[in-house]
Amino acid sequence: MTLALYQTDSYLREFTAAVAAVDEPQHAVALDRTAFYPGGGGQPCDTGWLLADGRALPVTNVRRVGDHIWHTLPADAALPAVGAAVVGRLDWERRYALMRTHTALHILCGVVWRDYGALVTGGNMEPLQGRMDFEFATLRGELVGEIEARCNAEVAAAREVRVRILPRAEAFQIPDLIRTKINLLPEGITEVRTVEIVGLDLQADGGTHVANTREVGRIRVVDYKSKGAINKRIYIALE
Repeated sequence: MTLALYQTDSYLREFTAAVAAVDEPQHAVALDRTAFYPGGGGQPCDTGWLLADGRALPVTNVRRVGDHIWHTLPADAALPAVGAAVVGRLDWERRYALMRTHTALHILCGVVWRDYGALVTGGNMEPLQGRMDFEFATLRGELVGEIEARCNAEVAAAREVRVRILPRAEAFQIPDLIRTKINLLPEGITEVRTVEIVGLDLQADGGTHVANTREVGRIRVVDYKSKGAINKRIYIALE
């Protein structure tokens, strides 16, 4: 089982680990612990490097399969053996951009839920840009401008972002914990990770975030589209 270090420390850039398993056909290794995020919830996986035997091996993809988190390495590189000690090093510039973006989308979600009562129907992100779909019947330019202004007010408010891992029963006592139209949490999980923007938003989430909304920077709504009768898409970018 891989210990997911990113769940409790999104700012960890480098870590030591041991190779727990090797997948030759996929040219990947699983580690006993990792700070690499394996992707999910609309957030892409991390990239970076594994340092092993004096070599810096690029990590080109990260994925979770069962209890293991697998790190894909170049096809022409010799894989480190099970038990080998490695150092993991994130592409920090990319990771931090994704942290800012993910928190920005939670700000957007929090503002839209608080002020307009709209549920999220989907979302996705890349570094410094993302989109989120909401249950809006209509969406006009004036309203979009208002949403952008309210989001940036939350950035300026310098709200703390808190991460907690709670027993499932305790987590589900939180009102409106699930902001998506469909509950995506697996039935069998015993713990739920929550991300709270203090005073604005609290929801179940597995991704990485900044510690304070001021780190997000200015949020711009760059486009919006209708994706159905009651489904509207808002695109954001960060400066």
